[in-house]
Amino acid sequence: MILTTSQIIQIMMGGIGSLGFSVLFHIKGYKLLLAGLGGIISWALFLILEPWFPDEAVRYLLSSMLIGFYAEILARVQKTPTTTYLVPSIIPHIPGGSLYNTMKAAVNRDWMLCLSKGFDTIMLALGLALGIILVSSVFKMWTASVQHFERKKQI
Repeated sequence: MILTTSQIIQIMMGGIGSLGFSVLFHIKGYKLLLAGLGGIISWALFLILEPWFPDEAVRYLLSSMLIGFYAEILARVQKTPTTTYLVPSIIPHIPGGSLYNTMKAAVNRDWMLCLSKGFDTIMLALGLALGIILVSSVFKMWTASVQHFERKKQI
C-alpha cells in the first residue's frame, strides 16, 4: 500500500502530538522518543487498515491493541510503567472531531444527528478502551502464569 501525502502528514502530526504529550508528562531521554514513536506507529496502522476495515471503530480497536502491546513490551524492557508509553501513543486516537460534531449537532438542536454522532463517538471510545483492556488482560494473565510456574519450580 502506498501512502498519500495527506496520510504521511497525518502520521507525522500523530508523532508530534504524542511527543508533545510526552514532554507534558515529563518523560525524559530516549523514552520520550519511544513514546512519540508509539503515536507514529499507532496512527500509521490506523490508516493502513482502512482498505480492509472501513469501519472506523474496528480500526480504533485494532490500533489500540497494537498500542497496548507496544506499551506493555516497552514497559517490561525499559522497566517503566506501561502508562509511560500507552498514554502518549493513544493521543492521536482521541475522538475529538467526532465529539465536536456531536456537540455541534446538540447546540444546533439537531437531535437525530446528535444521537448518531454521539453513538459514533461512543463506539470509537469503546474501541480504544476494549483494545487496551484486552491486551492488558492477556499480559496480566501471562505474567501471573509465569510467576505461578516459577514458584512451582522452587518447591
